Amino acid sequence: MKSVKSAITNTIPISQFNRGMAGQIFSDVKTNGTKVVMKNNQAEAVIMSPDKYVELMDMLEEYHDILMAAKRLNQLDPSTLIPLEEIDREFGITKEELDATDDVEFE
Repeated sequence: MKSVKSAITNTIPISQFNRGMAGQIFSDVKTNGTKVVMKNNQAEAVIMSPDKYVELMDMLEEYHDILMAAKRLNQLDPSTLIPLEEIDREFGITKEELDATDDVEFE
């Protein structure tokens, strides 16, 4: 039943734009969230706040990154890994040098 109520309250006919109600519609989107614009009984467009759009795009990018990481992990051959100690030794990096550096924050 919740999906029916959501469909009723979150859809708007395109005719409301033609009647000069765009300002009211945009205000409603700010207050109540995303709306689906209907034209000829079919979804024509989705209206959402810029913040919600950015949030969705960030989530999509994160999802893409997770899928790529999972794919790479599935293809990983452990025999090709090089221990950190070996890399440090090869490049002459000491524990003291690492301890003296600032922490790096990854996003």
